[in-house]
Amino acid sequence: MIAFLPVITALIYLLVAVNYWRQTKTSDASTPSKQNWQSGLIAVGLVLHALSLYCHLFSQGLNLSFTNALSTILWLTVLIYWITNIKHHLHSLQAFVLPPAAFFVLLQAWQPESHVIPYADQPLFVAHLVIAMLAYSLLTFAALHALLMTAAERKLHQKSSWLKLPDFPPLMTMETLLFRIITLGFILLTLTLISGMMFSELLFDQPFQFNHKNVFTILSWLIFGGLLFGRYRYGWRGRTAVRWTLSGFVVLLLAYAGSKFVLEVLLHR
Repeated sequence: MIAFLPVITALIYLLVAVNYWRQTKTSDASTPSKQNWQSGLIAVGLVLHALSLYCHLFSQGLNLSFTNALSTILWLTVLIYWITNIKHHLHSLQAFVLPPAAFFVLLQAWQPESHVIPYADQPLFVAHLVIAMLAYSLLTFAALHALLMTAAERKLHQKSSWLKLPDFPPLMTMETLLFRIITLGFILLTLTLISGMMFSELLFDQPFQFNHKNVFTILSWLIFGGLLFGRYRYGWRGRTAVRWTLSGFVVLLLAYAGSKFVLEVLLHR
């Protein structure tokens, strides 16, 4: 049964996403009954995804491989979406969130990698890891939310788009939510850098190592910090906010996923 958990989880995520896309052609795409069963199925998927993660992460210590880490980040992203959707009714966002979550939970099962962390019993490392995962997940959610805003803006201006989604919250509401998410993600990313330097000092006797991951993480931190400064100082919004958000996310993706992919998948280190 455990071996089928990723497949069942991915099927649930894809079922909800595909069903939602099909409903965009009908007038009942966003009825409360449809939304309730979709939310319920996503909750089931989250539980099964969590069980699958537990089996993969803790089968032999803490196995934080490339695929395990990405699956964990996407699980947290779906969880953040599910919680946020309860209040803000971001049903259209599931079209962006669920397909990549399905892909990475399957990738975790099809490409099992082993990267056991030798210092997983260190409280400072555990705190650093939890904060980092939450930061990456929040900023992933922010990037997907920015894509939804782009689709909503195109629909508002009646521009042609390959993605037809039936319902959006008001753009101002979406924009306010985006900056709240980015602010929280930026705070957690700041704590990630601080806790990372503290752990590096404890383990390697130096607070900062000049490597690919650290350089790109700091660059991403500067981009998100610059976006928040521009928002509160100059009132940046709309396309400017979306461009900065996506730029910061891509750099952060290169920092974490890029370095792990090169080291573990390409170099097998």
